[in-house]
Amino acid sequence: MICTGASGYGKSTIIQLLERFYDVTNGRILLDGIDIRKLNIQWVRSHFGLVSQEPILFDLTIAENIAYGLESVRMEDIINAASRANIHQFIEQLPEGYETNVGTKGIFLSGGEKQRIAIARVLLRRPKVLLLDEATSAMDSHNEQIVQEALEQAQTEDPSRTSLMIAHRLSTI
Repeated sequence: MICTGASGYGKSTIIQLLERFYDVTNGRILLDGIDIRKLNIQWVRSHFGLVSQEPILFDLTIAENIAYGLESVRMEDIINAASRANIHQFIEQLPEGYETNVGTKGIFLSGGEKQRIAIARVLLRRPKVLLLDEATSAMDSHNEQIVQEALEQAQTEDPSRTSLMIAHRLSTI
């Protein structure tokens, strides 16, 4: 599903409603025919994977950022997610590889590199619904193409996965 429009048209609000940061005041949002307000909020959120315009990275290693919030993640799974996100080759070229610290908010990485690490984090969780909120809007055309390829792979690797893509321009999707 694709949602485009100018700033202030409520595109990101749709994602906030889906993740239950807010509840609708009129009408209903249904997931598989069930009103989302009747579902456990943690259960709902566990089925969504969000890649936003400004990815959140922590002052940790690349591996820790990819696995953030999960316990007992095998390195093999982290590498697999990074490969699917088109960031593995870049990581392998770093002197410390997956043990490289990204700095506060990922300051040591470019926008495209941060975005691909965020995509790897989402892919590791294997969400049923992939939410892409302006995921490539702040990138140069080279990084946008690399990230777009990673997002296309994420959307097609699981035929049962639903994707919601939000953008200002249809050309960025």
